[in-house]
Amino acid sequence: MAPIGSDNDKGATGAAKFVTSTVGNTVGGLGRTVGGVVGAGGRGLGQTITSATGSAGKPVGEALESVGNGVENGAHNVSKGVEDAGKWK
Repeated sequence: MAPIGSDNDKGATGAAKFVTSTVGNTVGGLGRTVGGVVGAGGRGLGQTITSATGSAGKPVGEALESVGNGVENGAHNVSKGVEDAGKWK
């Protein structure tokens, strides 16, 4: 595939690539932001529960931290896929 900006990217194809790239980067960035916020919230809540309850609440706190990490990692992977699609990869 020719790089963006080549002679093959004129007219409708160039316009489509510009739009999909812009949309892909925007949606990907938003996905990373939401994933980061949810991930940080889950980790923070999990650490708070662990700190407040000690060993009794540790399994619940660690589970919440794991969920937060999973959501963040999942959002990162989806965002990368959206951005790659926007770049026609």
